[in-house]
Order: sequence, then structure tokens, then C-alpha cells
Amino acid sequence: MNKIGVFGGTFNPIHNGHLHLAKGYRNALGLDRVLFVPTCIPPHKDADDLLPASNRLDMCELATRDISSMAVSDVEIRRGGKSYTVDTLRELAEMYPDDQLYFLMGADMFLTIEEWNGFDEIARTAELCTASRHEGELPILKEHAHMLEQKYGTHCHIKAIPVLDISSTQVRDALAGGDDIHELVPDAVQDYIYKNGLYRP
Repeated sequence: MNKIGVFGGTFNPIHNGHLHLAKGYRNALGLDRVLFVPTCIPPHKDADDLLPASNRLDMCELATRDISSMAVSDVEIRRGGKSYTVDTLRELAEMYPDDQLYFLMGADMFLTIEEWNGFDEIARTAELCTASRHEGELPILKEHAHMLEQKYGTHCHIKAIPVLDISSTQVRDALAGGDDIHELVPDAVQDYIYKNGLYRP
């Protein structure tokens, strides 16, 4: 049985902070693979500045192509429409019936996941994993994990993973301002962005 981390997001664009977090989860949880899953249309985000799914998928594949423990899934893009985690995990569980799924998410998502569409099924299908961004957050996350475990019988993993403080907004703003993004994204992603003239005002 392989342990597969499921890392969803718009990845608009994917950046070094995403890769740093994925590696942190991989090491902390002993994952065999981390699967990046770019959303088609995010259900709760304003998608005005969202690149086409094909571009975001290409960049994820470029960012992970030389990392053997990381891969990309187009499951949400192929499905089309709004991307709901419950549908994605259900489909991935069918694709990998002998493996254990670990759903990787940010602390803010973890603290509201009980309100998500199909949460009961999410909790049955995958183990829930989050990371504290600072020490003060750890007790809050652990308390929430304990509540979820008691109430739903779900398995939660709370890890202290140092955050590399980069955001996709920061990358887009740098590009709009003509600033260098070399330290923000992998070289192959930078080349792809420049070659295709992406995120230009």
C-alpha cells in the first residue's frame, strides 16, 4: 500500500512555496508520492485572474517533472466545472483502491473543513493533514483535530512544517511590475511564463 498525498489548489502559478510544503508533508508523513491536483474552477474563489487550466497544468508538470516522488493529476480539469474536494477524493480512491490517501491542506482550510460539501465522505476517504505556520497555531489545530476524530472518527495529522513565505499573488504582482521571479518559481516554470507571455498587464 502506497501513501499518496493529495495537494489541490489553483496553482496560479505553482511556486517554490508549494514545492517546499509538499516536500515537508512528504517527509513528515512518510508519503510515497504527492499528487498535485490543479482545480478547474475553484468553488469559493474569485477566478477573475485565473489562467486557463491547460497553462496551470503545464506549469505543475514542469515544476514536478524532475522530482520522482511528485506527480500531477488532471482529474479536476478533465471533470470540468467547479472543483469539489469530495468528488476528487472519490475519483482518486477509485483510481488507487489499494493505497491510502492523505488530503493536504492549509490551516485555515482545516479549521473550516467540517462545513465543506460532503465532509463525511471526505473524512472516510482520506486522512486529513495540515501544518502549523507558527507555534501559536499548533494547539488550536490539535484541538480541532481531536474534535474531528472524536465526532467523525477521522484520522488527522498535524505537522510543524516551516512555511516558505511565497504566494501566487506575489508572483503575479512581480510579473505585472516587471520584477524578477527567479527565486519565487522553478526555472522551468519561469521559462514557460516568459515564453508564453503570461500574467502580463
